[in-house]
Amino acid sequence: MPRPEFQMTAQTMYGLEPVLAEELLRLGAKDVVKRNRAVSFTGDLGFLYKANLCLRTALRVVIPIEDFPVLNEQDLYAGIKKIPWEVFMGPDDTFTFAAKLNSDLFGHSQYAAQLAKDALVDRFREKTGKRPSVDVEDPTLRIRLFIYGDQCSVTLDSSGDSLHKRGYREQTNLAPLNEVLAAGMILLSGWDRMSNFVDPMCGSGTLLIEAALIAANIPPGVYRKNFGFQRWNDYDAELWERIYNGAMERISGNRPLILGGELSKNVARKAETNIAIADLKEEITVLNTAFEDLEAPTGRGVLIINPPYGERMDEDADINDLYKMIGDTLKKNWAGYDAWVLTPNLEAAKYIKLTPRPKIRLFNGALDCRFLRYELYEGSRRRDKPEQAAGSTE
Repeated sequence: MPRPEFQMTAQTMYGLEPVLAEELLRLGAKDVVKRNRAVSFTGDLGFLYKANLCLRTALRVVIPIEDFPVLNEQDLYAGIKKIPWEVFMGPDDTFTFAAKLNSDLFGHSQYAAQLAKDALVDRFREKTGKRPSVDVEDPTLRIRLFIYGDQCSVTLDSSGDSLHKRGYREQTNLAPLNEVLAAGMILLSGWDRMSNFVDPMCGSGTLLIEAALIAANIPPGVYRKNFGFQRWNDYDAELWERIYNGAMERISGNRPLILGGELSKNVARKAETNIAIADLKEEITVLNTAFEDLEAPTGRGVLIINPPYGERMDEDADINDLYKMIGDTLKKNWAGYDAWVLTPNLEAAKYIKLTPRPKIRLFNGALDCRFLRYELYEGSRRRDKPEQAAGSTE
């Protein structure tokens, strides 16, 4: 008998909605609709498990269970109390609420979460004489509230910890790249998974590891110890095992050249530690070298650079010189490659002295960035009037 299908939402970062929608379609999701920092879709319980295990650009997968209007505290309390929580958990289970507000009705998200907690506990106490407990670390049920204007949306979080926490990154540098953002950048770059992949300022190795996972079709969730849905009362361990084994069988032996460069010996060691944890030492090479000294591998490929942005540098001249070096090195050594640079510092990026097409808007944490593509030709190919590529986003 086929399992019933239901609606889910995969949350992501700004600018990654198109690649997340494409991922979901490739996995077999139905009714895929792009939203703001999210993509909604339908699937069955097995697909919920597969989405958590396999999606590279999702931060979490949630299941909407209720929407209701709220004009005041009483509406929020009553709306939460009406939800049949006993379907999802028992009085001996634990739970936690996380609230996000885009509304003037409530002054603080923690206050809204506290009201919701009281409503759920009161429902159980009245129905069973027992009350479930709050556990913020490892609850049976993670419940998320989103209050926008005069509407409250309630969802169940099936992921547990954010899906960007892959489990392979033990060592990081000062400003580590979020794993979901790294995977999104690689997918946006159009890398074919066969040609060379290079990160010449690789930091703790996140882009390199994500590229190796993508190339070999290794599920990004394979390193995680658990997911939120494994605590649910309808968790099907046999179904999860089938989904997991099926994903593992689809891992390929594809091994393109994946190369990282890192100027700092200490940071390069961190990258090598993370690569070892991910069991990808055979797939990735890290060289302790400056970008200008890194020899371009023969053939074509994609180069992705997440350079310093200048926030921790002493003077503008330092950051401008760095970006000028990037531009000079790209022109001199990397003909035949597509180079992509992520930066919020568009003034410094002018010193690359190449015309980016397109410029894709992304956020690295709170920083409003542009992901800039530079097509590096053999010889000179200057244009008098550089036009912006169709589909680029400011």
